[in-house]
Amino acid sequence: MGATQHPRALRLWGALLVLSLLPLAPAQATSEICSSMDIRNDASQLRKLENCTIVEGNLQILLMFTTGAEDFRGLSFPRLVMVTEYLLLFRVYGLESLRDLFPNLSVIRGTSLFFNYALVIFEMPHLRDIGLHSLTHVLRGSVRIERNQELCHLSTLDWGLLLPEAALENNYIVGNKLAEECADVCPGILDVEKPCTQTSVHGQLDYRCWTSSYCQRVCPCGAGGACTVAGECCHEECLGGCSRARDSGACVACRHFRFQGRCLPACPARTYQYEGWRCVTAEYCASLRKVSENPRDASKFVIHQHQCLSECPPGYSRNESSIFCHRCEGLCPKECKVGTKTIDSTRAAQELAGCTLLEGSLILNIRRGYNLASELQSSLGLIETITGFLKIKHSFALVSLSFFKNLKLIRGDSMVDGNYTLYVLDNQNLQQLWDWGHHMLSIPVGKMYFAFNPKLCLAEIYRMEEVTGTKGRQNKAEINPRTNGDRASCKTQRLRFVSNITESDRIFLQWERYRPPEYRDLLSFIVYYKESPFQNVTEYVGQDACGAHSWNVVDVELPLHSDQDPGVALLGLKPWTQYALFVRAIPLTTAEEGRNYGAQSEVVYIRTLPAAPTVPRDVISMSNSSSHIIVRWKPPTQRNGNITYYLVLWQQLAEDADLYVNDYCHKGLKLPTSSADTRFDVEGSEGPEGEEAAEERCCPCHPADGQLHMDGEAVSFQKKFENFLHNSIIIPRPPWKVTSVNKNPQRTPKRRRDILAVTSPGHALPDALSSEPRGNLSAPQRGGVSPKAEPDFQIFEDKVLRDRTVLSQLRHFTEYRIDIHACNHAAHTVGCSAATFVFARTMPKLEADNIPGNVTWEPASKNSVLLRWEQPHNPNGLILKYEIKYSRETENVSTVVCVSRHRYAKYGGVHLALLQPGNYSAKVRATSLAGNGSWTGLVKFYILGPVEEESGGIYVLLTVMPILLMVLITCLAVFVFFYNKKRNSDGYPSGTLYASVNPEYFSTSNMYVPDEWEVSRDKITVIRELGQGSFGMVYEGIARGLEKEGEETQVALKTVNELATMRERIEFLNEASVMKAFKCHHVVRLLGVVSQGQPALVIMELMTRGDLKSYLRSLRPDAENNPGLPPPSLKTMIQMAGEIADGMAYLNAKKFVHRDLAARNCMVSEDFTVKIGDFGMTRDIYETDYYRKGGKGLLPVRWMSPEALKDGLFNTHSDVWSFGVVLWEIATLAEQPYQGMSNEQVLHFVMDNGVLERPENCPEKLHELMRWCWQQNPRQRPSFTQLLRRIQDDMSPAFRRLSFFYSSENQRRGSGEAPDTEADALLVEETPCSPKDPNLGQGQLGDCSHMNGTSCL
Repeated sequence: MGATQHPRALRLWGALLVLSLLPLAPAQATSEICSSMDIRNDASQLRKLENCTIVEGNLQILLMFTTGAEDFRGLSFPRLVMVTEYLLLFRVYGLESLRDLFPNLSVIRGTSLFFNYALVIFEMPHLRDIGLHSLTHVLRGSVRIERNQELCHLSTLDWGLLLPEAALENNYIVGNKLAEECADVCPGILDVEKPCTQTSVHGQLDYRCWTSSYCQRVCPCGAGGACTVAGECCHEECLGGCSRARDSGACVACRHFRFQGRCLPACPARTYQYEGWRCVTAEYCASLRKVSENPRDASKFVIHQHQCLSECPPGYSRNESSIFCHRCEGLCPKECKVGTKTIDSTRAAQELAGCTLLEGSLILNIRRGYNLASELQSSLGLIETITGFLKIKHSFALVSLSFFKNLKLIRGDSMVDGNYTLYVLDNQNLQQLWDWGHHMLSIPVGKMYFAFNPKLCLAEIYRMEEVTGTKGRQNKAEINPRTNGDRASCKTQRLRFVSNITESDRIFLQWERYRPPEYRDLLSFIVYYKESPFQNVTEYVGQDACGAHSWNVVDVELPLHSDQDPGVALLGLKPWTQYALFVRAIPLTTAEEGRNYGAQSEVVYIRTLPAAPTVPRDVISMSNSSSHIIVRWKPPTQRNGNITYYLVLWQQLAEDADLYVNDYCHKGLKLPTSSADTRFDVEGSEGPEGEEAAEERCCPCHPADGQLHMDGEAVSFQKKFENFLHNSIIIPRPPWKVTSVNKNPQRTPKRRRDILAVTSPGHALPDALSSEPRGNLSAPQRGGVSPKAEPDFQIFEDKVLRDRTVLSQLRHFTEYRIDIHACNHAAHTVGCSAATFVFARTMPKLEADNIPGNVTWEPASKNSVLLRWEQPHNPNGLILKYEIKYSRETENVSTVVCVSRHRYAKYGGVHLALLQPGNYSAKVRATSLAGNGSWTGLVKFYILGPVEEESGGIYVLLTVMPILLMVLITCLAVFVFFYNKKRNSDGYPSGTLYASVNPEYFSTSNMYVPDEWEVSRDKITVIRELGQGSFGMVYEGIARGLEKEGEETQVALKTVNELATMRERIEFLNEASVMKAFKCHHVVRLLGVVSQGQPALVIMELMTRGDLKSYLRSLRPDAENNPGLPPPSLKTMIQMAGEIADGMAYLNAKKFVHRDLAARNCMVSEDFTVKIGDFGMTRDIYETDYYRKGGKGLLPVRWMSPEALKDGLFNTHSDVWSFGVVLWEIATLAEQPYQGMSNEQVLHFVMDNGVLERPENCPEKLHELMRWCWQQNPRQRPSFTQLLRRIQDDMSPAFRRLSFFYSSENQRRGSGEAPDTEADALLVEETPCSPKDPNLGQGQLGDCSHMNGTSCL
């Protein structure tokens, strides 16, 4: 059974499916197809869906603000099985799930999408799960699920089972409830019933379900197939399920087309596709009408390429006598019969959109509008011919007629008053007709009439007469020189500006005095100005009389004195903005023709002065360590200049006073956290901020073209959705304003300095801005009872050039207020912006809450003791309480006592009273704001019984003193004996060494016996120190006669520390014993052992170029120790990788698990060969690469696989994961993996399926190997032999001669890979560094002594 469903879910789904299929039987008598629905405001509107089987169109459910959960109870529409376009839900309050609303919705076809999305769920505040458990197919489009703060069960869905593969990458699911906050449990996991199907998403295998009661349906009939409830396969044309197997008439929905109740792959002959899912006859198609608000646009449907459409596609048209479309020759004409059409608004003009031939006449009477020039051109710009007349009257908003872009003919079949084909009357702002240099217009019959167009110069009209061929038809009365151009500067003189003074929000202009021939003719001046980022405007660009893109106009009266230059103050301007300006003089026309004088300046460009910016936006923060906080923000909305830096100020805040007062032994406490703002993940990829955020991480990659397209699409979607909201909501939301920079009023107010004064250039920062180390910011009395006088913490500042910063040297687990001011290039004069701020808390410091020293005790009274301990010196935040766990040795039950801050302060500890006589042990731990510290060691104490108390102190003295005296004498004798013995043997035993679990006992099974590897000490010469190893110093030396008699060999000598214990010396030699079995060119070789005498030596192959990590870092161009070599090429990196993989393949063949593969544990020889390394030196040198988890051994968490971190299991699969990290180190020249994360964060990140990002400029071939190694399923990772096969063609010729991969030993192993059962046998559990079984062989690692001898993970 492939359709793995929860049984209860199956039964319910089956019943509902039968109900839903009844109306879809071949008869389809009761089936109802509904058109698109927009359901809003009231839940009762949903009842429109009551009889709908299919929504032919889209289904939008939105804007229900007053509804509650009870309004949706009982509402269910089981008949609905398909939506042909898209399903959208937006701000429906109270709706918690779609489970009951649409229990049988199976298919969303996506024939038309909401901006590429077939399912949109946006800002649904109470939606807890999607619940569309019958949904099996979304045929086209992606999914957008965003900002639903309660929505869970998203991580349990596999959208790949629903969507086309190409649509998956466009899914956008962000801003919903975090998966870790959801209790996403699929059916069958918590009980004995059969669980849901498991699938792998992003390498994570998991169960798939819609809710805790409904599995996601997976049909066993192949990809995209449908099946019955019993798991039988439906007909291949079925979608969503069926009521009978292999019956095309029993389908829930059709894969292609439905006709007469059956599903078909194509429409039969003489039928046509309609709405992408059903077939209709030509008669049915002809009966359909296109619905439009304008009855004139109501038209018949047409047939084109076997489809029934509402209109012909571009390039095609239809004849009145035919229903079929045919191709146009050239531009398709669109005839519009209008009679006499009046255009009085842009809305009216839109009714003529696309018309090329206007059959009738046109009257323009537009008095107001928005963005008129472009709006009218989009609607009227295709008109080529007007068969009647064109009349333009009282259109005060028009400046030009150039929006008639293609008008070529006004035919004049009908005329104004029987005489005029073009009639232009009373247009107060009309200044231009057409651009006659690029436009041709013909008026074959009739006259033109122009009157009362005061700004239209006569020259413009006379030019039109010549172009249109109407010259000589009009008399002087029909083109009146007195009323046309009488307020225009048609004969203009050039005006010159005298001066300009600019401020941040105003410009003061003065220009020269203009004197027309008749001074009385001068009425006023008009100043035109507009924002102009570029110096490329003319007075007509984008101009209409009242649109948003028109010039701003200011009338300027004449100055009172004739010798005074006119001027104007332009107010309310934007700071640091370039404006285009020009001035025009307006004269009064005299009665005599030709006396129309005027003056006008050239267009000039002036930039206002800068001002303080507005506040930075969207400040977010996260702490990644106990001493660092990362802060990020967005630039201000109005920069008012060029932003040069941000001023960041931060101040430690005192903890709330209530924390010092309350008794948290009896009062609950919600502890604060230092978790990151979720927007660090959501917004890191948006716009330039996202690109800069990528620079914080290791090695960002440049986005591909497809990614850039997706980023642009996301922005476009937001804009379109905002437009949708604007059209859907009557009352728009008010714009956002900065009203206050005060702290959240719910917080307890803190005393702090005023740090907002930096907005004025004259204010200085407080004296507290000194050089005192920031790490000393600790609140006094953090362990005490009360905050005393609340401290006035120091304020620090920093100038930051980018929109992010890292605050360092902070106190652990402490809250800070961080203020950010934006400062532009004029900050020294205008000041910086007001502050925007954020509160952030650093992460806790490990062991800060541990109690220092030992717990002491003293008898207090009968049956009671006083336990004392020191409080933690520098806790995380402050100590809230202590817990004491104690028990009597004869009892197995422990008692826990809580001690409040006040109780501890009173006694410096706690009284334990009413104790029964006997011996006790106790331990203590502290609880701070960050949680619990570690338990102390056990302190033992006793309570005397009645008999013991009566005997008194004399009895005790007489009994104890002789015993103490005998013990003292015995210890002294033992000391003298061993001291003399040590002097005689120089401190070391000669002969055989023994190793054992018990340091005081050595069995013969653990002893080291000299063998053929033994080298005489006198053949060894030490030259120089190389570094500190795990057991002792490592030296470079020379060994004589090691390879051949009399020949000297350069070697590395590992020693054991003089102070090492006997057990450490034995472990040191045991490590050498493990390596005796290895002989591979790509594994550092053991050359010999000196076990006789002291100190013991292990002789290793000398790797002159050191460890791979140091070598890679030396190749960085800026490295001080660069050997003069260039960074490695791809071929060199592949060669390194192959040599490491060959060494690991050899170890794997020897049944050896490394567990600590990293660049630091690989060594580089003189000829640049990389080998699996010297295993003892690296732990101390790179101590920060390791992390102690839960009190266990040091772990290299940045190199460990998820299963090794979770379960402590190591095998060859986990070594392959580590190899992938080594490849990443090679590509980055040994950068720290997961840079910027703490070890604890890395641990959680990797266990949550995180992997390293692709390094910058990383070759695709190398990154492909990394991804292969980082498969979440260990069994899907390659073996080292498979990796070598992938890159064998890129290896050097010497590799074929020297490698294990090409050796006869490997060829005999066949594929060279251990079967899964054998590989699983190599699992090594996380154990302490002590032998478990002395009988285990060297390769089995039972003693945790893998190649590193010191690294027990």
